[in-house]
Parts: sequence; C-alpha cells; structure tokens
Amino acid sequence: MRKTSRSREYKLHNGERGAALTIRVTPRARKTQFGGVLEDGTLRVRVAAPPVEGKANQALINYLAKVLGVRKNRIEIVAGERGLDKILSVVGMSAEEVEEKIRPWLPSE
Repeated sequence: MRKTSRSREYKLHNGERGAALTIRVTPRARKTQFGGVLEDGTLRVRVAAPPVEGKANQALINYLAKVLGVRKNRIEIVAGERGLDKILSVVGMSAEEVEEKIRPWLPSE
C-alpha cells in the first residue's frame, strides 16, 4: 500500500495465485485511463467501452494487461463481473510488483 499525493491509499493484496486489487469501473468514458483513488482505497478506472455484453470488462482487462505488461489471460475478474465494483486477480505477480507498475499511470492530484 502506498500513499498518493492526496494521502489516499490504494489497496493491493497478495492472494494465493497473485495480486488482488479492487477497482471501480466507469464505463463510456472519453478514454480508457486511471481516474484516481477513491476514499476507501479502490482504484478508479475509466473505460471507453459501454457496459454491454462484457465490453467494459474486456476493455478493463486489456488496459490493465498493457499497464502491467502481462498477457490478458493472467488477469481475472474474481468478483463483480456484472457491477461497477470489481475485484481482480493478477496471476503470478505480487502486490508490490503490481503497485510498482501502476504508480506511474495514476493521475497526479
């Protein structure tokens, strides 16, 4: 867990098979990008895709795979597949590795 410039922390956990992170998705955004950190430590990710037929979920996975430099099949939605709040697992990466890769992509507030 690291603090952002506004003293908000985002939460990453080490799971059995890799890192787990909580994400709040905002579909139909102008562009796919991180939107910051919510008060409870959840990462906000804006995705350009609509929440129809799994398109927003696929856009989220594609974006995180690019940010983390991993294959898409290593990112799994563990909970919240049909909602805005999700828990994702990144197989084979520790929470520290994920944090290191995400930090430069977060908006400076």
